[in-house]
Amino acid sequence: MAVTSSITHIRTSDYSLLVLHRLVHSHTEQSDLRSRRMCEEQTVSLVDVLEEDEELEEEASAVLAGSDSDHCSYPQGYVKRQALYACNTCTPKGSEAAGICLACSYKCHEGHDLFELYTKRNFRCDCGNRKFSELLCKLHPDKDEVNSLNKYSQNFFGVYCTCGRPYPDPEDQVEDEMIQCVVCEDWLHGRHLGCVVPDCVELQEMICESCMKTHSFLWTYAAHLAGGAVEVKKETAEEPTVPTKEDEVDDAIEPSCKRSREEVEPRCRLKELQAIGQKRVQSGAVFWPSAWRSKLCSCSICQLTCLTYLCTQVRLLEAGLSFLLDESDTVLAYENKGKNSEQRRQEHDPLMSALDNLNRVQQLEIIHGYNDMKTELKDFLQRFAAEGKVVTSDDIRQFFEQQSRKRRRVDAGAFYCT
Repeated sequence: MAVTSSITHIRTSDYSLLVLHRLVHSHTEQSDLRSRRMCEEQTVSLVDVLEEDEELEEEASAVLAGSDSDHCSYPQGYVKRQALYACNTCTPKGSEAAGICLACSYKCHEGHDLFELYTKRNFRCDCGNRKFSELLCKLHPDKDEVNSLNKYSQNFFGVYCTCGRPYPDPEDQVEDEMIQCVVCEDWLHGRHLGCVVPDCVELQEMICESCMKTHSFLWTYAAHLAGGAVEVKKETAEEPTVPTKEDEVDDAIEPSCKRSREEVEPRCRLKELQAIGQKRVQSGAVFWPSAWRSKLCSCSICQLTCLTYLCTQVRLLEAGLSFLLDESDTVLAYENKGKNSEQRRQEHDPLMSALDNLNRVQQLEIIHGYNDMKTELKDFLQRFAAEGKVVTSDDIRQFFEQQSRKRRRVDAGAFYCT
């Protein structure tokens, strides 16, 4: 999926077996698609993929390092946000939708046809429950029959967007990125959003048109926080002093801690924004700027006193959108957590610690050995790229077994003088 982060696992212990398999498989699919579109133009080779491994690893750590790759997440309950997969082998279209955690995708569903769902919120792993009639979870078999609070969508059957198409789509001839709605968490093609996709889209959150219409009070915030075409309601009564539009907006979204201590009760920001009368065209998806969540009203007084205008907190709770008041719910916050976790892991990497204890000659031998292996791995994978074959985990195992045998022959033929 053409998203801001690649779904690739980077654990050091499994990199040669699991990660490389999925990374190569993903890029091979995309290369096949490009070859059909560009005919005689050169496609992306596996060598190109390997040369970009550092960038891909960084993106992968953002998505997957925040999830546990060794233990099923089920005991944690409904996880705030985690990487998820759906198994087309175990729960194909026509069956009940189900999602599995990162660890189960490796340990219980290796070799299965998986849909990568990126990340989703408040989800509990389904692996091995009633929906999997012929599979028992290897990591945590004691599960409830069903996770009643999980929310599912068409994504769990490998289709996305309002067009309901798979990704990658062999019939789609248009190169287009897909962007995730922060409310329904579906993925939509940029051309199907009904609006212009802004630059630096990875720094903004998007709410699709369907969710905006379902939760219509968000249009009021969009008119003040997200920009776009607006129209200002004309006032019929003359006021002695008319504050500027900017003053009204700033005053309406100003945090309560900055307001006068003489106020008897906090004001509802949503009610004040509605009173200003500034509106925008209510169509198309909305892209929200950084920190927009912090400007949503969270007052509690108006829960009891406001009859005409329900406060945002009540509306969000009733609509199941209370997560919008939590800035740590964002995908960006999750990715930053993953990057920090991966950085801490690298700082305590036992391999690097071992290298620090070697002398310079031994370090150079290891570096040369690594470079030789990397060159041979590129040559090995290039043959698969030339033949259009998918690299399997068995192929990778075979390669490293050959490397191990070659190393033993070299060691056996070495002579040392004393």
